[in-house]
Amino acid sequence: MEIYLVGGAVRDQLLSYPIYDKDWVVVGATPEAMLELGYKPVGSDFPVFIHPTSNEEYALARTERKSGKGYTGFQYYASPEVTLEEDLSRRDLTINAMAQSKDGKIIDPYGGLDDLQAKLLRHVSPAFSEDPLRILRVARFAARYAHLGFTLAPETLQLMQNISASDELEHLTRERVWQELDRALAEKTPLVFFTTLDQANALTTLFPVFKKLVPSVTSAATATAATSLQQLFTDDTANEIRFAALCVLCFREEGFIEAADAKEALLNFCQQLRTPNQYRDLALHTLTALPVLHHWSTVSAEQRLTLIQALDLIRRPERLGSILQTCTLLISALYQERLNTQALESLLIKLKDISPAQIIQQGFKGAALGTEIKRQQLTMCENEPSIL
Repeated sequence: MEIYLVGGAVRDQLLSYPIYDKDWVVVGATPEAMLELGYKPVGSDFPVFIHPTSNEEYALARTERKSGKGYTGFQYYASPEVTLEEDLSRRDLTINAMAQSKDGKIIDPYGGLDDLQAKLLRHVSPAFSEDPLRILRVARFAARYAHLGFTLAPETLQLMQNISASDELEHLTRERVWQELDRALAEKTPLVFFTTLDQANALTTLFPVFKKLVPSVTSAATATAATSLQQLFTDDTANEIRFAALCVLCFREEGFIEAADAKEALLNFCQQLRTPNQYRDLALHTLTALPVLHHWSTVSAEQRLTLIQALDLIRRPERLGSILQTCTLLISALYQERLNTQALESLLIKLKDISPAQIIQQGFKGAALGTEIKRQQLTMCENEPSIL
């Protein structure tokens, strides 16, 4: 039995890049031997085990054969006779097809070290074309390493275009597509994810709305705003904020006559993509809030209060922080202006302090009570200074 560190941990170690997970391949072992050593099996699709103390994944060396559509359409063969080189051959990119032995030796049968030096994303073998998920994975790696100067090998892009020309992308599950998008959003240059998919002729199929983020097919103003937005993202910018900001940047350009139409289109997009509720809600709330916040000094007190009520901020003040953070990014990227978030936070505190009980003690009741509460709310909204 031989155990090797493989894949991303080897790659990122050589790049002096942060390592978050370690994956291991076990050569010359059987499932029974792994169980006897205390490893815990994971699922039944292929032989992967969890280490009894480190909880890291250890997979038996295996080969695979295409047997159906999509990224799940494979049959796997694991045996003590499968070599490390055979196992590595089924991986997507050469920089992901390296291993490290326990004494620190790098095993590199497919030129990963040379491609790391050349900063090149290149496929391992023609079998790359068998898995449509690899289009998304390669685009994600492009987004991760673009700032280091990595580019996509022309022959690999051609294979990605071939996949797009087939019907394979249609067999990807929405859940897995979302998972790759979510991971790409966290990268340093997420826009590269979309431009790479566009180069591979896959963006229209997978995320047609995000075509507006590609400079060659959108207006100069939107392209500039998208680039500015990406530069404003920091390591602490949550994925749901990145997603909401990019969505609003695209949907505000749709040319809808009514704001409600844009919101309905955004809602349908999120439902089709099966985004988590917090992503969907923040995108919708930001689309509602942005025009009012940007024109805060000229909108009426009624419009200010309507926005606060539409977002349910008096009852749900925990929503405000993410909405303000997303709108701050967009207003900076679109208009080069700064949003005064403290003014809005202060207004919300004042509105929450309005006490119906005290107003009742003053003799108001029934419809008059509601009228007086709204009068006080409007007064507070009217007296708020500009937030830009």
